[in-house]
Amino acid sequence: MTNRHGTHLEALAAELERELMHRYGSPLLTGKKLSEAMGYPSIHALRKHMSQSTFPVALFTIQGRRGRYVLVKDIAFWLAKQRIEHQCHVEEERPNER
Repeated sequence: MTNRHGTHLEALAAELERELMHRYGSPLLTGKKLSEAMGYPSIHALRKHMSQSTFPVALFTIQGRRGRYVLVKDIAFWLAKQRIEHQCHVEEERPNER
């Protein structure tokens, strides 16, 4: 990744982190909020993917509490990385010149 992409990635991740913090009001997410933030269609789809080794962000537990958690910062970085690495480049359609 070039330096320009790295800088863009950091800026986009910071912006997404602010938006997620504003929306969810917490630096960590679990359950329905986590599935929404990561774009899963349902909590069941999220749980299924969480049980696989390919889950894209770090999961952790908190002693004395049930469930697994993800930091908003990690979600924001993952979303920004997906956006930059998998951006679709659609060519503009130009009318035929006669």
